[in-house]
Amino acid sequence: MPAEWIQNEEIEKALIMHVSIGHEDRRQTKDSIAELERLANTAGATIVGSITQHRDRPTPNFFIGSGKLEEIQLACRRANANLVISNNELSSVQVNNLDIALNIKVIDRTELILQIFARRAQSSEAQVQVELAQLEYLVSRIPVSAKQQRFKGGIGMKGPGESPFQLRNEPMRKRIKDLKRKLAKIQQRRHRTRGRRPWPSVALVGYTNAGKSTLLNAFTEAKAYVDDRLFATLDTKTRLVHLSEGNKILLTDTVGFIRQLPHSLVASFKSTLDEVRESDLLLIVADAGHLHVADHLKIVAKTLKEIGADNVPSLLLLNKCDNLAARNALHDLLLEHPRAITLSATKRQGLVIVKDRITEHLHQM
Repeated sequence: MPAEWIQNEEIEKALIMHVSIGHEDRRQTKDSIAELERLANTAGATIVGSITQHRDRPTPNFFIGSGKLEEIQLACRRANANLVISNNELSSVQVNNLDIALNIKVIDRTELILQIFARRAQSSEAQVQVELAQLEYLVSRIPVSAKQQRFKGGIGMKGPGESPFQLRNEPMRKRIKDLKRKLAKIQQRRHRTRGRRPWPSVALVGYTNAGKSTLLNAFTEAKAYVDDRLFATLDTKTRLVHLSEGNKILLTDTVGFIRQLPHSLVASFKSTLDEVRESDLLLIVADAGHLHVADHLKIVAKTLKEIGADNVPSLLLLNKCDNLAARNALHDLLLEHPRAITLSATKRQGLVIVKDRITEHLHQM
């Protein structure tokens, strides 16, 4: 089990740092930075500013250039920031060097996502999966320099701790092995359970905050936790849904996807993601009104391929169609995805059509 959250009386004030490498798409960069701000907010930080730089390649020592490093130092002093979050993935050496140069805690996007998962995991299985991901991430980032300093409290401190040189000992390696064995047993148990299910299985998948849990609630009164923040759901929840007379399915809510989802999380959540790969049908839920819904669908497709679920039959559900932004975007979305189903999970609109399409698909199996 991860250690308890270390409380920090000082408000977490974060500065975002991003380096555009090569011919990076500006529109996607803007969305990625905005998403990082939401991730930071989910973790409890207040964003006090952001600094970006364009480079052909990152510098090996700091990722950013020396001039931009001085700019970040000045910005942190002016805004009284006590945290720097990099939108780029940093090496352990770069984090170490930035920590020392700025005298402020520095984390990257991956570490932030791991922190959110650690805070949101509720079930024992999710907690085991998150702890394994955290430990493997930290072990991979043990610095070679003894000069590294870390800081007490705040984002990045929940879980197994953050004293890298303590991670070199055998108990740490043993803990990772124990967690892997525990997850292997969970995976075997899940596989046996799925083999005994009397009804077809359908999984809700999609970008984080697309409305999957709201849709599960609309179908089943499952009372799944719903929040307008990223990664509100980490624990899978499965409920029985009556489609029509004599037709039932098991509908499962799953963890949301996101750009640059840490590989350690994908690997650690294997037992959970097996629910997706071994489903009879996927309901891909998308926020139709999101400005970058097309990019989100590409990321979902890429993630499904990474976990070996790209060949599972699927239906695309364009959710949140009751808002103005979605209505304005629907024409182009339906031209691109003519078989997509429009609905509003919050207003329970379109659910009958979804049930009919699921029944139609299952009868063709």
